[in-house]
Amino acid sequence: MLTRRHFIATSTALFSAPISGAVWAGPSTDRSKWDAWDAQVTPAAYDPATSNPWGVSLRFLPRMVEAKPGLKTGDIHVDAVARYLYHINDDGTAMRYGVAIARGNLYSPGTYTIKRKSKWPTWTPTASMIKRDPELYKDIAGGMDAGPNNPLGSRALYLYKGSRDTYLRIHGSPQPRSIGGRASSGCVRMIMPHINDLYPNVHIGSTVFLYPPEDRVTANT
Repeated sequence: MLTRRHFIATSTALFSAPISGAVWAGPSTDRSKWDAWDAQVTPAAYDPATSNPWGVSLRFLPRMVEAKPGLKTGDIHVDAVARYLYHINDDGTAMRYGVAIARGNLYSPGTYTIKRKSKWPTWTPTASMIKRDPELYKDIAGGMDAGPNNPLGSRALYLYKGSRDTYLRIHGSPQPRSIGGRASSGCVRMIMPHINDLYPNVHIGSTVFLYPPEDRVTANT
């Protein structure tokens, strides 16, 4: 007769070794590769004001501009019509970057708070994205590891309403040629070296204003 002690000893011998690749622990980011990835997505002799291997309109390259009076230092304003993101400095200026916004009715104007920041983030499509485009997302429903081809790119700022994660992000994109257009599933896209420059200057708790796009502005006038 098998005793409990015999069963435990036998089962340990039979089952204790994990089967390689049998368990998917979810997407991950390899910190040891972060510097190499940053170098990979940054042009040689990178100058924010002039480097443009992506071929975007020159107006979407980073520029320091005069900010409107009364805007709070550290806040972010996204002009969805012009496709600009402004980060307000404390000296009456703002850094302006080109962006892409969401396609169709997936763009959500409003006021949000940044409650999380992430370098080389992982990404998992939302349930609504999978439902909307099953052929596009079904094979990556479990998520994607971080890296230069990840849809969130090199950096991400996470937008919240109160304590609720809206799943809207301001993030780098592996599709820089989309800048100036309407391409995403809700987020605001930036060129990766541009958001890499912006990222350390953005603080948790900052407010983000997403203004209406051209179709909604026209509809309201």
